[in-house]
Parts: sequence; structure tokens; C-alpha cells
Amino acid sequence: MSEHRRRTRILATLGPATDAPGVLDAILRAGVDVVRLNFSHGDPSDQIARAQAVREAAQRVGKEVGILADLPGPKIRVEKFAEGKVSLRTGDRFDLLASADAPLGTQHEVGVSYLGLPGDLSPGDGLVLDDGMVQLQVDRLEGGRIVTSVLNDSVLSNRKGLNKLGGGLSLGALTERDRELIAVAAGIGVDFIAVSFCRNAADMNEARAIARSHGCDAAMVSKVERAEAIENLAEVIDASDVVMVARGDLGVEIGDAELPGLQKKIIRESLARSKVVITATQMLQSMVDSPIPTRAEVLDVANAVIDGTDAVMLSAETAAGNFPLRSVEAMARVCIGAERQFAHDTDFEKAQRNLARADQAIAMATMFLTEHIGVRAIVAMTESGGTARFLSRF
Repeated sequence: MSEHRRRTRILATLGPATDAPGVLDAILRAGVDVVRLNFSHGDPSDQIARAQAVREAAQRVGKEVGILADLPGPKIRVEKFAEGKVSLRTGDRFDLLASADAPLGTQHEVGVSYLGLPGDLSPGDGLVLDDGMVQLQVDRLEGGRIVTSVLNDSVLSNRKGLNKLGGGLSLGALTERDRELIAVAAGIGVDFIAVSFCRNAADMNEARAIARSHGCDAAMVSKVERAEAIENLAEVIDASDVVMVARGDLGVEIGDAELPGLQKKIIRESLARSKVVITATQMLQSMVDSPIPTRAEVLDVANAVIDGTDAVMLSAETAAGNFPLRSVEAMARVCIGAERQFAHDTDFEKAQRNLARADQAIAMATMFLTEHIGVRAIVAMTESGGTARFLSRF
């Protein structure tokens, strides 16, 4: 029996942990297929240097490695506190100040980065900060001052993210900073550009147009992490080349109980539309500090693979963790184990019927033949890359 070749792709985020000597070569050999440059951290010169280091490492290792530029998007954050952080108690009043000249934060108030926030809120709305660790309820609005009640004992520190429960914030996906960074990504020559907090097809189309205006033909990745993107899921997928299930902010907005079902739905809908789909965020989170994953994390990765995800992503595990190489090795090992659960004879039972295009039908027939007559390679004659993608899908 021939050795199983892993089909699920692995993305790894670059950061201080991968900047250490020898780490890049090691994680590429261990199975990383695409690296992620997180434009939310560092400045453009850092990302340019990392991209160059990746290309040099890929050449040494002898493999093709894709580069994904992940735009920051309009992440709403609280501003800084005078003492770096505050402790909040259940029932306390705590105000958010949507003002350009808000003072440093105190026990009672802090500025927010999005000055239009009061216009998107009503009394009774829920706000979650720091990935759900801090929960507030809006009591009333006094101009640029949002008066809230604290719902849980918690600690809030500088520049933590803020989401509105259920979504409904009006700010667009692309900030001026994002538009500048698309130009940087084009200069690097990245293979993928990920659009954070996209809401609809228009957000994806705008990002694509900006990239093309800079001579960049990178594939566009929609990060599904807002309630609005779920409401417009079909059009978002159609406007994307790749779809990312961005479980961090999505889980905060729609609630953790809804997240598993939505993950399966996004994967299912993406596959039905022949789009590549990535599952991301906290997949092996414990490996930031531990050399082995938890059983729950193993099952999480395996279930995503069994559901049909094309790729899985490592974030802090490789960017800032203590065990970047072991994280990649664990991810590869779990993917292979999950893929072995597929029986070749049943792979095509779930395949789309009544195909609209002849090239899709040819691709499906080709893959059916390869499963039964032992073909070693397929040559796909293609101008757009579509034929190769359809072969991969089947």
C-alpha cells in the first residue's frame, strides 16, 4: 500500500517565533504549504523581509510555498489606559468615549477607535471586548459617550478588540490603512490577499479592484467573521476565490453555541460553489505553551478535515508560540489521520451532479478514472487555473 499523501493544506502565520534561525526551513519541511503575513502586527518592512526569507527558505527546501497577506480590517479597539489596564466589577458603570481627544482610560471610562460607534448602538445592546472576556450592556447614549453596565468581573487592558453582539456595525471592510497595505502586498507579489471583516460582495469586489490597479492578480480570500457576512454568505462566497472560516471574531459576534453549525455550513456552501475553504483560529491553541495538542484540538482539526475543509491554519501557535515546529508536525499528523477515514469508493457520492460546465464534468470524470486505474500524474491544460481547481475539488 502506497504512503498516504496529505491533501489538506497547512497555513502557518509568521512572527517572532518563526524569525528565529532555522525555524522557517524546519516548518516548511514539516508540511507548511502557505505562510500568512499578519499585517495587523509590525510594519510593512517586517512583512517584506519575512516574504523574502520565505522565498529563500522555499528554495533551500525545494518546494513551492504560497504567501498570504492578511489585512487588518476595521477592528474596533478600546484606546489605552493610564495604568495599562483596569479591573471591572459586575454592575459597575463603565463609559466608552467616541471622541478623537478622549483622555487616557480610567476605572470608569476609556476611548474607542471607531468614532461612529454611538450611531450603531441602542440601549440594551450587548458589547463584548477582548474576544468575549469582557461583557457590557449599553444603558444609554449621551452624544459621544456610551454609558454601559459591566456584566462580568474582568480585566480590560490597552487596545483590546470590541464587537457588538449579533453584528450590525456599519463601518466598511476596507480602511485607508488596508488600501495602503494592498499596495504593499502587491509589491511583495503575494499569492493571496485576505479581506478581514468583509460584509458582502461589494467589499470583496473593491479589494480585488484595488489589487488589480496595482498590477496584483492575487486570489482574494474573504474572512467570514461578521454576522453580516453570514446573512450574505452566498454572494460573499461567489465574490471570493477562497473563503476563510475566521472563528475568533465570528464566535464573539454570533455566540459560541452557533459556531459549530455555522462552520459546517460555510464549508458546505464553499464546496458547493467550488471555492477553496480554510478553517482558522485556535485550532491548536494550547500548543502556544504545550508541546502536544489536547484531544479536543485533535478532534477539532480532524472534524474540519472530514467536513471537507481544503486547508487549516495556525495563528499564534507558529507566530509567537514556544513550539512552532511541533505545532506544524501535529497539524500534518492529524490531517493525514483524518483523511484516512475517507473511503475512495464513496468519495464521489457527495459530488455535485448536473454540472453546469463541461470542464467541471471532464475534471470529475478524470478524477473518477484515477481512483480506478492507478494514474501517477495528471496534466491539466489550463489558461485560468480553473481546470486544476476543479480537479482538486473532485
